[in-house]
Amino acid sequence: MAIKKEVVAGKLRRWEKYLNNYRLPCWEDIPDFGLYMEQVLTLLTKYLDYMPPELKEEQFITAATINNYVRKKIMPEPVKKKYYRIHIAYLIMICSLKQSLSMTTLKILIPYGIPEEEFQKIYTGYVARHELTAKTFVQIVREMAAGILDHENRGELSTENPMDLVISAAVASGFSELLAEKLILLNDATLEDVKRKENESDSRTKK
Repeated sequence: MAIKKEVVAGKLRRWEKYLNNYRLPCWEDIPDFGLYMEQVLTLLTKYLDYMPPELKEEQFITAATINNYVRKKIMPEPVKKKYYRIHIAYLIMICSLKQSLSMTTLKILIPYGIPEEEFQKIYTGYVARHELTAKTFVQIVREMAAGILDHENRGELSTENPMDLVISAAVASGFSELLAEKLILLNDATLEDVKRKENESDSRTKK
């Protein structure tokens, strides 16, 4: 598969500009007056608008998916079918992390059943970390793609071949996912504990 260098360079520059200006909503900006499912889906699409239009799926999250998160106790239940700030904040974290972490692992990373004030602090910290990581990621990509972007300062990982950039990005993604999983497993709760509780919950549901 051949990718033209100039096409990739243009895409990278537009994506860099987008990511440098992208922000997850802060806690206070998330509506807290109660939204129905369809309104929540529309809002999440707006908040998590990472991908260019040509790569987007028609719907990256569905009502059935959210109901499943509630059933598996990954997020709180809605109140009389309405979703408030805390529900949407949970969904923002889940949806932005599920690309690289399994649902079982997310249950360890994102606490469930804690007071709203405590979760607010967790969410606020996540938003800040998300922004810093996005900026750092942009710099890493600039270094890897220095040859494509015709930058003067080129390191060892720099390439002029778009496919080399694809490979580097894919390998880095794999290592990042592995690191995240390993660090999460250092927690007191293990994947085995979570899976056991899930199986027990499923058994009670079937009965």
